Amino acid sequence: MADPPKKTRAAKPSRAIPKTLGACADALYTTRQERLVEQKDVEELKKYEEAIKAHVIDTLPKSDASGVAGKIAKVQVTTKKVPVVEDWDAFYKHVKRTGHFELLQRRVNVEAVQERWDAGKTVPGVGVFNAANVSVTKL
Repeated sequence: MADPPKKTRAAKPSRAIPKTLGACADALYTTRQERLVEQKDVEELKKYEEAIKAHVIDTLPKSDASGVAGKIAKVQVTTKKVPVVEDWDAFYKHVKRTGHFELLQRRVNVEAVQERWDAGKTVPGVGVFNAANVSVTKL
């Protein structure tokens, strides 16, 4: 994979809020379009970065514990233990029996709750927060 071309950063324009709501709609749309273009560039850079990381992990000799250095940077392959649940039934049984609910993250699956609400069911202990959002489409 070839090196991505280097880009020079242009000076950032002033980002004042437009005076009229119509101008706000236009500014919101054009700003979002600019962000999506930039985001695509960032995603491409991230893919390139991940490819380099994978290459280093795959090719750095396992005995070379100190890593490898270039002209401006040094890399090392490090490891860290990451828990992986291999038996969800046993895990849930343990949490329920011991009361160690801190082993779980405290959030609900929005889609699963919404499915139940759509079916006319309630989920005990779950309320509603109406989050405001702005929809913008090109004319």
